[in-house]
Amino acid sequence: MPQVEAFRGIRYDLAHVGALRDVVAPPYDVIDAAMQDSLYKRHPCNVVRLILNREEPGDDERENKYSRAARFFRSWQRQGVLMTEPDPALYVYQQEFEHAGQKFARTGVMARVRLEPFGEGTIYPHEETYPGPKQDRLKLMQACRANMSQIFGLVPDPEMAAGQLLTRAIEGRTPLEATDDLGVIHRMWPVTDVDVIHQIQAAYACQPTFIADGHHRYETACLYRELLAEESGGLDARHPANFVLMMLVGMSDPGMIVLPTHRLFRGLPEMDSSELRARLEPAFETSEAGSGVERGRAIWDQIEEAGSQEQMAFYTPRDEQWTIAELTEVGRARMSQRCSDRTARWRSLGVALLHHLVIADLLGTHDLPRPEYIHDVSEVVDYLTNAPDSSTITLASLVMPATVDDIRALSLEGERMPQKSTYFYPKLLSGLVFNPLEP
Repeated sequence: MPQVEAFRGIRYDLAHVGALRDVVAPPYDVIDAAMQDSLYKRHPCNVVRLILNREEPGDDERENKYSRAARFFRSWQRQGVLMTEPDPALYVYQQEFEHAGQKFARTGVMARVRLEPFGEGTIYPHEETYPGPKQDRLKLMQACRANMSQIFGLVPDPEMAAGQLLTRAIEGRTPLEATDDLGVIHRMWPVTDVDVIHQIQAAYACQPTFIADGHHRYETACLYRELLAEESGGLDARHPANFVLMMLVGMSDPGMIVLPTHRLFRGLPEMDSSELRARLEPAFETSEAGSGVERGRAIWDQIEEAGSQEQMAFYTPRDEQWTIAELTEVGRARMSQRCSDRTARWRSLGVALLHHLVIADLLGTHDLPRPEYIHDVSEVVDYLTNAPDSSTITLASLVMPATVDDIRALSLEGERMPQKSTYFYPKLLSGLVFNPLEP
């Protein structure tokens, strides 16, 4: 059961930086080169200089993007750009946004949560991780000795008791506020009242926690703690490195939106829709779904309405045709044989079927270049419409996302989904508060 702690967070002093919007940023892993450049220009103290510092000519082991991030972090504290909370606090964080024509507000709390290695406690992962991103985040953590961004954790809260407690804690109080480039309004309230903190701690103390986003950073925090303990001959139980900064949100929160992650593939042999259908059958029942990129919008509406992980759509640029494919009993048996070490629920995930049954097995292709990951079908249509004639995209797929229930069930089964199985919208901002890892 997670141990939730208040802490003296480090955060921007608006008297020094002006508008909070100018210094915050999306998570590092969704910032491309153009966005990085824009954030650099937005404000000289934008958090991008910490979470994703630029590589510079002449960088080496001693002088590099990590050492620069650490210098910025320490100098901003000395200059008063960053302030340390006078008293231990929990930070209520709310995101107000629109999705599919509806307004939502998602509310949670940012806190220190005691680290538990996966498989040894009640904090559960749901996605696979890779060594590269963990090594990158470890170097940053070692240089700055702080959590630069929060992990996104989900907790069961079917009666919304914890959520209501957070709402009462901020009632009538003025928040720190920033509106991001997507129009999402982010609000944060430091809560320092000891009695309220104890109530919030009690509300989350008996709940398992499921990592929604930040798997690499969570595993990195565990590794950082191990390395620090080895260097110092052990850590006191209260040492800050035993904890990680986490945003906790109830699974029943009405703002818990999981978007799909559609794929545009390169590296597959060019094929038309008839060739694709021949390769998919009899593992899938296929049907012609229309021609032209624009048809994708209506097709996705149809798939979303059906709500089945076992149904997906494909677009073949060679003949500009759409194909809908639905898994058959033959396909289930083939998937079971191919992934016999996985649970039935895992084998029924749309992304698992796409990558393991369709791409690797039926199309017989491995080690493909990284696909284009796109969350909105309109962006898929725009991308394919504007692609040049020489585009290397040879297949596009529309696939249903995993659900919050899938995450809970698979996590408890000890399974991890393929990467990019989920995309929680909106993303949590980086730069609202930092968690120091030094006593």
